[in-house]
Amino acid sequence: MIQIAIAGSSDSQPLPKAVEKAKEFARELAKYKDRVVLLTGGRGGIMEIVSEEFTKLGGIVIGILPEKQEGNKFNTIRIKTGMDFVERSAIILNSADVLVVLGGGIGTMVEALMAYDYSKPIVIIVDTGYASDRLELLAIDGYFDHKKLVKVKFTKSVKEAVTFALELAK
Repeated sequence: MIQIAIAGSSDSQPLPKAVEKAKEFARELAKYKDRVVLLTGGRGGIMEIVSEEFTKLGGIVIGILPEKQEGNKFNTIRIKTGMDFVERSAIILNSADVLVVLGGGIGTMVEALMAYDYSKPIVIIVDTGYASDRLELLAIDGYFDHKKLVKVKFTKSVKEAVTFALELAK
């Protein structure tokens, strides 16, 4: 199974553009539900929106939760790590074959940079309205720094993001 992780805002009222793209991403990814497991931070906001759509279409969602949180009701499997948010993110990223960024703030951007540091393939969906859209400004020639650990893919297209994620996860 391919393990695709997502990073996205935990805002209780996520930005409309990001919500639209998150739902579309889940629907597109669900076409591959027999080959893909979705890894999330297991909480609310974009994570919950994607989880709801993906499970509704028969997909499996593994919510890797910080501290002792219960997470959202759409986690097929809950892993309560007892760890803080950054430590929890390390588990998600080390378990993932690829990370897809769906729009968010500092936590989402930290996860993208951690994935880069771990040389994990990264796909960033832009035009969400969130600060993570500006990560493209950091990626000169597709890399976040001079080490060129892994090329970061940026796209406005959700369908293209799913295609990139499946290709990069191999």
